[in-house]
Amino acid sequence: MKHFDAIVIGTGSAGSTVATTLSEAGKKVAIIDDMPFGGTCSQRGCDPKKVLVGAAEIIARAQHMAGKGITGRPEINWQELMAFKKTFTGQIPANTEQKFADAGIAMFHGTATFLDKQTIQIGEEKLTADHIVLATGAKPAKLGIPGEELLIDSTGFLALESLPGSMVMVGGGYIAFEFAHMAARAGARVTILHRGRRPLEGFDADLVAMLVKATEAAGIRVILEAAVAQVTPSDEGFQVDYRKGGQTGSVQAGLVVHAAGRAPAVEELDPERAGIEHSKKGVKVNDYLQCLGNPAVYACGDVAEKGLPLTPLAGYEGRLVAKNILENNVETFNNAPVPSVVFTIPPLASVGMTEEKARETGKDLTVTCAETSDWYSSKRINEGISGYKTIVDKETGLLLGAHLFGDHSDEVINLFAMAMKFDIPASQLEKTIMAYPTRSSDIRYMF
Repeated sequence: MKHFDAIVIGTGSAGSTVATTLSEAGKKVAIIDDMPFGGTCSQRGCDPKKVLVGAAEIIARAQHMAGKGITGRPEINWQELMAFKKTFTGQIPANTEQKFADAGIAMFHGTATFLDKQTIQIGEEKLTADHIVLATGAKPAKLGIPGEELLIDSTGFLALESLPGSMVMVGGGYIAFEFAHMAARAGARVTILHRGRRPLEGFDADLVAMLVKATEAAGIRVILEAAVAQVTPSDEGFQVDYRKGGQTGSVQAGLVVHAAGRAPAVEELDPERAGIEHSKKGVKVNDYLQCLGNPAVYACGDVAEKGLPLTPLAGYEGRLVAKNILENNVETFNNAPVPSVVFTIPPLASVGMTEEKARETGKDLTVTCAETSDWYSSKRINEGISGYKTIVDKETGLLLGAHLFGDHSDEVINLFAMAMKFDIPASQLEKTIMAYPTRSSDIRYMF
């Protein structure tokens, strides 16, 4: 039986950060993954997705500017685009393994399960450690419907060799809307089926309404309060049956994509054997990201209950866990606002509280919300709809939340995040002179 100072399960942003930091500090470290090394974001998530979004943005921009000086109809060649995507993802497993080898980290491929509080089994091997770090990320949530096995998940979508002429997105979160916008710009007929009253529930309702309007304007069908009942094979490919308002409906499509959210990847670990407490939201941890029920185990990234499932936050949590292992719990989790983006066309970006959450605090608020389709920044590219909402604490003048929908919102939101982190009042943002004409120069008019 091999013993290590630390065993890390997962090789994404969180796990890699923990493993390399501990190894650099002289610790004997092992790392385990049942998928190609490098994690989801870089290979099967954020990074390859953004490559596809880049191509879709070009198509959308040309469509918006048709008759405004742009002629011709550019098209996406899916095979060439996927080949381009692979130039970003293809070498990641080998490069990641080389990085670990150079750092002296022992690598194990396979599924890890707990035998007890400090023992891991992987294949025929048993490993023990003073500390075990869970960084297993998340996986598609179970739908619990007949025909679920006929759907592909986000990993499958990002590996498609060809794009069918029609598809259904089951769900109403990031994945559903981002993939729908990509596929529509690539020429597919897309339907989104979401069981809730409104999609993207973590985002501000008014801005989400703008996104839905823009989504429908792009030719994407959005059906809300539609509970998928089953998926069956059909002549066109698949038939998706759903219930809405006491009635039934169906959609025919060449492909059905599971886009109904992700769940922390914890069950496969047999966490009960290690005394690890967990819920549907993930592994329960204290402020040091130490697992409740087993202080020898830490959890970070999407598998942990704390924080949002975002790659930059996973990296931060990985650094925090490594520090707390090395220095015996000296720093607690900082739940500072972290910006998040739905990479649709245009993107929806958010940081801090929604208006609904801000109202619950009982604070006196200044809420400013408007469509900006007639602002220069939108009109110059003939953008159909855009808008913003800012939420300011009247007493302190500090931002509680900012929500943007429009071209370059994914970049501008970072200025709001910086203002919130460093307590820069909204009045100071208004007074800041920014390059003009840019989206950032519009900030002064958002209060």
